Amino acid sequence: MIDKSKTYKTRDGREVRIYATDGAGIRPVHGAIKTDEGWVREDWSSDGGFGGNMRFSDDLIEVRPRHKRTVWLHVFENSTVCATENAHYDITNRIACIKVELDFAEGDGL
Repeated sequence: MIDKSKTYKTRDGREVRIYATDGAGIRPVHGAIKTDEGWVREDWSSDGGFGGNMRFSDDLIEVRPRHKRTVWLHVFENSTVCATENAHYDITNRIACIKVELDFAEGDGL
């Protein structure tokens, strides 16, 4: 179900505004797609499908918030790995401390 409080884009990456999700008929989601000429009114099914004239590129895809983190992987001789946000923890018996830059969308891997 499409939720007005979330952010969406089209399958091919264009910006979308959602105005209503409680319209009548088989396409109750009302909004607009940003084009080079400006905003163009469109409507979708309740699951975000467009399907008009086989234009699947206009289907709605949720834009999930992105997060960035720096973590340190502490590697031990017995193959154990522990992740922390600080490289300088007093951890004995480690054989390496590897800096990893993470950039991920909320919900990735779940």
